Amino acid sequence: MDEKIKRWRLILGADSEERLGKMAGGEGKLTGDEALMDMALAALYDNTEQGALGGGGRGPSNPQITRWLGDIRSLFDKDIVTIIQNDAVERKGLKQLLFEPELLDQLEPDVNLAATMMALKDHIPKRSKESVRAFIGKIVDQINRMLADDIRRAVTAALNKRNHSPIPSAAALDFKYTINRNLKHYNKELKTIIPERCYFFDRTSRTSKHTIIVDIDQSGSMGESVIYSSIMSCILASMNAIKTRIVAFDTNIVDLTEKSDDPVDILYGMQLGGGTDINKSVDYCSRFIENPHKTLFFLVSDLMEGGNRAAFLRRMQEMKESGVTVVCLLAIADGGRPYYDEQIAGKLAGMGIPCFACSPARLPELLQIVFSGGSLEEFAKQKK
Repeated sequence: MDEKIKRWRLILGADSEERLGKMAGGEGKLTGDEALMDMALAALYDNTEQGALGGGGRGPSNPQITRWLGDIRSLFDKDIVTIIQNDAVERKGLKQLLFEPELLDQLEPDVNLAATMMALKDHIPKRSKESVRAFIGKIVDQINRMLADDIRRAVTAALNKRNHSPIPSAAALDFKYTINRNLKHYNKELKTIIPERCYFFDRTSRTSKHTIIVDIDQSGSMGESVIYSSIMSCILASMNAIKTRIVAFDTNIVDLTEKSDDPVDILYGMQLGGGTDINKSVDYCSRFIENPHKTLFFLVSDLMEGGNRAAFLRRMQEMKESGVTVVCLLAIADGGRPYYDEQIAGKLAGMGIPCFACSPARLPELLQIVFSGGSLEEFAKQKK
C-alpha cells in the first residue's frame, strides 16, 4: 500500500479500508506496526463499538489502559504520544485514572497533563501523591535543563554589564567573573591564568540589589503559564545578585517566596481554578518595591479581571510612573498561543507597559533585555 494511502487509512479508520484498498490496487491491509497503530488509535478515536479504550467506568486500576499507554509510547514519536495522551484524558473521561501509580509510570511527561493534575490535585488519593509529585518533577527537570543555564547566563551578563566599574579596587574585584572571562588566557607553562582584563564591582551599585516580583495569575485557564513562570521564578530566586518575590493569586493571594527552593513545592502551592482579582494582587506586590528604578514587576495573566478594572489599571500606571520596569506576560496555551483580554491589554500598552506572550525558549532573551535596560518594543512585536 502506498505510504500516503496508509496514512489516510490510519486517519480515517477501518471503515475506509475497502475504498482505500481499491485505490492501492487491492492491497488495503495494514500489517505489523501499522496494524498495532491502527488498534491503538481506534481505541481512542473510533466512536463505534470497536473503540476498545474504556472510560472512567471501568475502574481505577484497569490494566487495559496501562497496556494501551505502553503501546502508544512504543509506536509513535514522543510529540504524537503527548497529543494522544491529552485526547485520551478529555475524550474518554480518564481524569480520575491519572492518579493511579501504575498509570503515571506509563505517561510521557507533558506540560498539559501536569496542568490537569494541578487543577485536580485536591482529589489526589494519598497512595498516589508521591507518584504525582515524581511525574511533575520530571517536567520541572526537563524545563530546568532547557532554561536554567541560559536564564542565569542572560541575567548575570546583563547585571555585570551594568554594575562593573572601571575603577580598580582589590576589595571590589569580581574573582569569579574575571576568571571566567580570562580562561582562554590560561598559560600551560606557568599553570595559571594571566588575565587580560580584571573586572571590579561598582560599589555604588552593590548598595541595593535588583528586585524582581513575579505575580502569577492562578485562575483555571493559566495551566501552562503557571508552570513555566513558576520555574523561571525559582531559577531567579537561586541567584544571589537579585531578590525575587513570587506571588500567586486568583481572588485570594498566596506568597510563595519561601517555597522558591523547589519548583514542585511552588506548583503544589498553586490553587488552579476560581476567579481573578488582579487589582488586589498588584496592591499586595507594591509593598515590596523598595527602589523603583531597581525593581522589575512581571504580571503573568490573561488579564480577565474580575475585580476593580479601573483601580487595577490605575495601580499599574502608578507603578510604571514611579520608575518600576513593568512587563505583562500574557497567558499561553498549546505551546505558545496567547489568549487574553484584548481591551485591557490595549490600555496597558497605551501606558507604555509591554503586553505579549513569550515562548519559554525566549525567556532568557527577554530577561537579558529587561535587566540591561533595553527596549522591549521590538521584542514585543516579534511575539504577536
